[in-house]
Amino acid sequence: MSKFNFLKCFFIVLISNYYLFAADIKLPAPDKSNQTTLIKTLENRKSCHDFLNKSIDNKTLSTILWVAYGVNRPDGKRTIPTAKNGKDLDIYVFNENGIYLYDAEKNLLLQKSKNNYLNLFNKQPYMKDVSNVLVYVGSKNDYAVMHAGSSYQNVELFITANNMGSIVRGFFDRKEVSEVLNLPKGKKGKRVIISQAIGYKNN
Repeated sequence: MSKFNFLKCFFIVLISNYYLFAADIKLPAPDKSNQTTLIKTLENRKSCHDFLNKSIDNKTLSTILWVAYGVNRPDGKRTIPTAKNGKDLDIYVFNENGIYLYDAEKNLLLQKSKNNYLNLFNKQPYMKDVSNVLVYVGSKNDYAVMHAGSSYQNVELFITANNMGSIVRGFFDRKEVSEVLNLPKGKKGKRVIISQAIGYKNN
């Protein structure tokens, strides 16, 4: 193969890979500068039932996901306590641009669908203006539920400290969401545990 043909093939592969993964989002580094005290945050924490129709920028979303389940130590351990260091939790982001899976180790959003499925969560009027829904997915053991609880509580605290809005919700069709996510079934399969609407408050 001539040098010209080799370079031509190389750039074709490079461009193909770019378009194949162009929908994935490399998140900026999380912002850890907020100095609000834990006591003040707990004092102000409450569920939000009135959201602004406003998108969350990638910097803020990156911080929310890091708070939820990010890597906070060189050995790869996470921001939440886990039984036996079990990494059996996945966090999916649903928004108007599709569905994304959070890759904590690479600080990356992997696009799983380009379709807007926010309507799956619109069973209550206040959900119509929610820009992002986090869906917590885990293994079928009991620990995964505990891990999801730790994760969404972290998010609730961050949201409160930053004067945003959030509400944890179980009022949606888990089977329908599982099918959209194409979750593996069987003994070693995964299940949808809970969802969490996040955004900006309208007051």
